[in-house]
Amino acid sequence: MIPDSSLDKPFVIGGRTYTSRLIVGTGKYPTFDIMRRAHEASGAEMVTVALGRVKLDGPEEENILNFIDPKKYVLLPNTAGAYNVEDALRIARLSRAQGMNLIKLEVLAEAKTLLPDPLGTYEAAKRLVEEDFTVLVYTSDDPVLAKRLEDLGVAAVMPAGSPIGSGQGVLNENNIRMIMESLSCPVIVDAGMGTASDLARAMELGVDGILCNTGIAAAGDPVRMARAFRQATEAGRDAWLSGRIPRKLYGSASSPQEGLR
Repeated sequence: MIPDSSLDKPFVIGGRTYTSRLIVGTGKYPTFDIMRRAHEASGAEMVTVALGRVKLDGPEEENILNFIDPKKYVLLPNTAGAYNVEDALRIARLSRAQGMNLIKLEVLAEAKTLLPDPLGTYEAAKRLVEEDFTVLVYTSDDPVLAKRLEDLGVAAVMPAGSPIGSGQGVLNENNIRMIMESLSCPVIVDAGMGTASDLARAMELGVDGILCNTGIAAAGDPVRMARAFRQATEAGRDAWLSGRIPRKLYGSASSPQEGLR
């Protein structure tokens, strides 16, 4: 089936429309300058940062926020490092104290897998929505939980493609498709992207956007990889909207056969 052009709906988060559907991170870069150049090459308009790890009271050259231009990027603070509800709430409230109401919620189960804690994630999301935060919530690829989170009133649901930093791409495409069918809020694949083809494949599922960090930051050339991720995100979106041809067992000639002798 060829998607209707109306499916190319704007990418809107918290009332703001974004041209780029790629969100990038700030961890694991060799230097802050390389991070800054990678952000520019990515074309992203939103950058996420682990606020709990920012050295707000240290030297200027150690404060990552000094390398993110607030005129170019919307800052998306996240609750990385939170392994329970209270820690996630504390970090979110700290971001609000810094004048930021947008929050990417992460409540992880444990440090080995970095998988989200479904119960803690749901409870923290509920409380942050009640406190009028604009919540983008990192979760598993469970379609039922994703719907429950949307029902709370979150701004976006962010199912993991695969474990954080694993570089495995989207492991369960069927679950992502089911999430897309049942949710009306933006769906952003978060985590696990290792190379450009992973992003193109994810976008071809019809998701609204992708968040990547390690795949860019830990690449041999982060700036070049950021550019590749940008192009892959755009190509995957265009491919989904275009409608791919069906897979067939046998070949089909690309030139008309009528009139040949």
